[in-house]
Amino acid sequence: MLVGLVGTGYAAKLRAQTLLSDERSDLVGVVGNEPLKAQAFARDFQCKLLGSSQQLIEQEDIDLVIVSNVNSEHATVARAALEANKHVVVEYPLSLDLAEASELIDLAKSKNKLLHVEHIELLGGLHQALKQHLDKLGKIFYVRYSTIKPEHPAPRKWTYSHALFGFPLTGAISRLHRLTNLFGEVMAVNCHNRFWEKEAEFYQSCFCTAQLNFTSGLLAEVVYAKGETMWEKERKFEVHGENGGLIFNFQEGFLINSQETTPIEVGSSRGLFAKDTSMVLDYLFDGTSLYVTPEESLYALKVADAARKSAETGITVTVF
Repeated sequence: MLVGLVGTGYAAKLRAQTLLSDERSDLVGVVGNEPLKAQAFARDFQCKLLGSSQQLIEQEDIDLVIVSNVNSEHATVARAALEANKHVVVEYPLSLDLAEASELIDLAKSKNKLLHVEHIELLGGLHQALKQHLDKLGKIFYVRYSTIKPEHPAPRKWTYSHALFGFPLTGAISRLHRLTNLFGEVMAVNCHNRFWEKEAEFYQSCFCTAQLNFTSGLLAEVVYAKGETMWEKERKFEVHGENGGLIFNFQEGFLINSQETTPIEVGSSRGLFAKDTSMVLDYLFDGTSLYVTPEESLYALKVADAARKSAETGITVTVF
């Protein structure tokens, strides 16, 4: 299978390595936003450098387009590739706009083409450990998921741009998708965020917090923060049930109940882009099931959109 790659960043490199090592695929073309970086990428991975994503998509011999560029461009490239009858893999989020994401899923179905939205958080050690031990907690009533990343100084790059990254919990939709994958439907969302900005194009800090009320009665709190006004790194996931709790702090995990505290092994988060890429090839060649559907990704985006509306209006938003 001949593959074209849009993007030359971290995820793109890991995918390129997998494509070159798998005899079922051949990376034939790449396009990037930064000319020197793109030239080096094409040289390192021995593929053709093209001038634009549309030029890459127009290559008749390409069967699969992988979209690994900035968030704001995902939907445009995915749409063009689907309309050209290519299979598409895209990093999350599929789109910064909920309605557009839904249209793309419908387009893929009408073309009978794969549209796979990467959600490697579901493949990682933390998520698998959570799934393994949830049934030991009894009725779960509260979850807290916090990721805080201090950066001094904050980089002037697309992840600190409103236009390019999107609303914080849309751009970082994995925080919400992990919860909806584990706990189901959300009834209502209340969200607040704050930005520190010294210039129009990039902000220096972001703090976003959301409360999710699930239809099961579960209350979940999500904190996503990064930048110059953050002072201590945090990556913590807490699940509290009537019979016990699960606490994950970075790569350490513990199951706690009234009798004891038991360490939990948390598997590695390495190699997940490679695993995702290999699973896509398995699907295309052998018809094996993928670990996530576009509809599941769309639902997480629906919750993110409700969070955005809540942050803008200051009121709780119902998820229909």
